[in-house]
Amino acid sequence: MGRRKKKKILFVSAEVFPFAKVGGLADVAGSLPKSLLQMGCDVRIAMPRYKNIESEMKYIKDFPVEIGPRLETCIIKEGKIRFKNGNENKVIPVYFVDNHHYFNRQNVYSYYDDEYRFAFFCKAILEMLPEIDFKPDIIHCNDWHTGPICMLLNEKYKENAFYKDIKTLFTIHNLEYMGNFTKKTLTLFGMSEELFVPEKTEFYGMFNFIKTGLVYADAINTVSETYSKEIQTHEYGERLEGLLKSRERDLFGILNGIDYEIFNPETDKYIYKNYNESTINYKKENKYALQKELGLPRKDVPVISLISRMAHQKGLDLVMDKIDEMMENELQFIILGSGEKCYEKGFMELKEKYPEKMAVYTGFNISLAHKIYAASDFFLMPSRFEPCGLGQMISFRYGTIPIVRETGGLAETVFDIEKNEEKGNGFSFKEFCAEDMMSTIKRSIIFYNENKEEWNRLVKNAMRMDFSWDRSAKKYMELYEKVIKKEKCI
Repeated sequence: MGRRKKKKILFVSAEVFPFAKVGGLADVAGSLPKSLLQMGCDVRIAMPRYKNIESEMKYIKDFPVEIGPRLETCIIKEGKIRFKNGNENKVIPVYFVDNHHYFNRQNVYSYYDDEYRFAFFCKAILEMLPEIDFKPDIIHCNDWHTGPICMLLNEKYKENAFYKDIKTLFTIHNLEYMGNFTKKTLTLFGMSEELFVPEKTEFYGMFNFIKTGLVYADAINTVSETYSKEIQTHEYGERLEGLLKSRERDLFGILNGIDYEIFNPETDKYIYKNYNESTINYKKENKYALQKELGLPRKDVPVISLISRMAHQKGLDLVMDKIDEMMENELQFIILGSGEKCYEKGFMELKEKYPEKMAVYTGFNISLAHKIYAASDFFLMPSRFEPCGLGQMISFRYGTIPIVRETGGLAETVFDIEKNEEKGNGFSFKEFCAEDMMSTIKRSIIFYNENKEEWNRLVKNAMRMDFSWDRSAKKYMELYEKVIKKEKCI
């Protein structure tokens, strides 16, 4: 028998760690391809080249891209993600889509012309492929910024022999962020207004980027099995539940993983004192060092942390509702994140109110995040909804016990120790309710204070949890195989 043909995968994302990061999408885009490469794929990544990306890269090609009536220059530069697999050095090529007009900016999203920026990105990705002589079996599209790639392949490029048989997988990391723009957005792609109908790209009078992915992709997946079911309901479907239900046979859920090389308390270069399961007592040294750095009293009290985008989705209203009651307990509360100004301002004001018990850092700080994971006893995630959640997986790795609401990926990964002794690895509550969250926090503090032997066992069990990418990457490989064999849906 001949050698099995390598699957060729182009992984397309608006953010990829370590080059640009806003949320969990960057972590997935920077780590899943590593596992796919180790499983024998020819995997390459494509992303925009933003102003603050200073990684080493080389010029590959430039070519014009039509955006409506205008021609814009696309410059392709190639960088690399380097990593070790055992003693072997591995490299993933990263194609940076560069255009001074659209991407020479500090931030990733939230500009007045995002529809132009990501329309250009989608068109440039497809125009790039023959230029770099790479024909993928699958273009793996991620979130709204990449949805129109699926439309363009089916409506504009299908007659071109080069693009024949290229399939698409569209991954929803968060359905709430859709990319809703005006009807004229269709003209940026050179598409007829005939596509502006409810069956295709129209969404309540707007052109919807994520809907184009859901309509045209050969297969769709979300980042947990639970979330794939939740988004087919009115509560979580963001008015797209009907479309998602109609594509149920093509909709899959695959739980995310985390990079066990990056998140490893035994080797983590950011934390104060490295440790593992057998030296778990060093975790306390991390706590004392973090307290000193953040100006908190050096005390062996339960430390609860929250590292998050400061957004409505994350359940921060519940925390603000109950902060005074939380502060009545002997504990410390550490918050790291950025986002909506009402939350940033609100938490900074609460820090001033409780200087001995709260520390708040607004912004993005990788080293501080790692220190917090290592130093904390509990990790709070009271999310309104959570497609997968990476924070609870990272906290397990560091022996930090999650307190979560049972939704999406949190419901699949965290099991309440007081409700399920066999599988228990954290604390959880079901209803999106401040009272339920607070009672769960109180339960967890009592458990910490009164059951030291049980607590130590719980921490060690948490550190033994395996949320590395290997299992999930195998599921992606199986899904790629299904997609490659599938007949075109449009």
